[in-house]
Amino acid sequence: MDAIYADYSISMTEFKKNPAHVLRTAGEKPVAVLNHNRPAFYMVSPKLFEAIAEELSDKNLLELARQRLMRKDSAIEVDIDQI
Repeated sequence: MDAIYADYSISMTEFKKNPAHVLRTAGEKPVAVLNHNRPAFYMVSPKLFEAIAEELSDKNLLELARQRLMRKDSAIEVDIDQI
């Protein structure tokens, strides 16, 4: 059985009847849309999608910072006022 990462789920058939109503009912919570009782896709509000995208961006920046900290021995010191 597939894991469902949402508080709400709905069948594809019911979803197709009125997607806007499903979005309004869910509020800011994700909805798993099921096809044959398996997640076909997740519907999220624009606000939630933006929060997810921001979190992924932050995670990528953190990884970049960690990689750069590991190479700090080869860094060259500069005076920003001299640029």
